[in-house]
Amino acid sequence: MDTKLISQAIGKYLSGLLIVGLLLFLPAGTFAFWQAWLLIGILFIPMLIAGLIMMMKSPGLLRKRLDAREEESEQKAVIALSGLMFLAAFVVAGLNFRFKWIVLPHWVSWAAAAVFLLAYALYAEVLRENVWLSRTVEVQENQKVIDTGLYGVVRHPMYMSTLLLFLSMPLVLGSVLSFAIMLAYIPIIAKRIRNEEKVLESGLEGYAEYKRRVRYKVIPLVW
Repeated sequence: MDTKLISQAIGKYLSGLLIVGLLLFLPAGTFAFWQAWLLIGILFIPMLIAGLIMMMKSPGLLRKRLDAREEESEQKAVIALSGLMFLAAFVVAGLNFRFKWIVLPHWVSWAAAAVFLLAYALYAEVLRENVWLSRTVEVQENQKVIDTGLYGVVRHPMYMSTLLLFLSMPLVLGSVLSFAIMLAYIPIIAKRIRNEEKVLESGLEGYAEYKRRVRYKVIPLVW
């Protein structure tokens, strides 16, 4: 058992839980923000389960995702913009709960939670299908083009799942304003995909042909 990997995973998990909690409950001014508890549950419980599975079955994949350091300058900008987007969306959701700016029916939060869990399942399938999946834009040693399963439908199923995840989060929190903020994720990932495909096409054998065969990037028949 790799104790260093375990410690690193636990540290990142707990720090993520703490940061999300602070960003939601401090602006809300109360722990009675029930939608925040719902989001934390559906976000961090599956994350814990996935981490345990990767720890037991694929520690290399877990290590790769924990140690990710983006080298592309363009991708560093994408990460920074994503961070600002999440910061703004979570804080606004907490303020929306406190001041009751726009109150959505409770069923919206539960329906969005169902979409979020479906997106989590899609993300898990992407992890299963692609052993080279990385949080950074890079071509790895011995990497091959994956063109089966979800990769036979769209070229970037990971972004398909994260798009569903990120757009359902603010609705779980009951905030239309936060949903509007999270729409910024669409141009952000469009920028990331342009750079990623440039890197893959120049460094991964067969990727140009794969692009010709699988036309859509993220959403079948749309994008």
